[in-house]
Amino acid sequence: MSEPDIDLRFIYDGNADARNFRVYQVIENAPERLEVYRFHHPTAGHVTPTTTYKRKNLAVLQWDAAGRIEWPTTTSGTVWFGVDEVPIKDLRRIKNGTSQSRRFKCSGNEYKWKIAGNGQDLFCVDSKDKHVAIWTAQEMSLKIAPRCVTILERIVITCFLNLWFKGLNRCNIVSNLMVVRTYK
Repeated sequence: MSEPDIDLRFIYDGNADARNFRVYQVIENAPERLEVYRFHHPTAGHVTPTTTYKRKNLAVLQWDAAGRIEWPTTTSGTVWFGVDEVPIKDLRRIKNGTSQSRRFKCSGNEYKWKIAGNGQDLFCVDSKDKHVAIWTAQEMSLKIAPRCVTILERIVITCFLNLWFKGLNRCNIVSNLMVVRTYK
């Protein structure tokens, strides 16, 4: 029997800037969801606004600083995965001018985010065209293949970046989706 996908839900705090959100893991047969990431973006007025993200350290049940995204503009920037610095353009490479898919490399392998047929959902495949992750806009869920647990953070961040640049996570997310959800 195969392991189930890692099921994550993005929950926006209702803030006007959609770079403020939390990520919860849905665990099968568990009564509550487990908060695993927190993203915080400051209010207007910073010279170089930076989105910071924290990851829950499940061994000690504390929040660890996992990285940050510096946005000199809303369309460019740099992502830090701990101490690894990666330009956003390298996490969203285009193969040719007409392609809508965006590629990124991690641990020597190439991955590709594609837009699903409905224009809202995204899916990610590896270089062998095998399923890595699926973003479902209506549920605001990101399901990740269990074999990709070692690159989980790269998948979460690249999914978020693709949503941001596609326009799904900007202010229209507040009006188009149920943004504030309370899970019990």
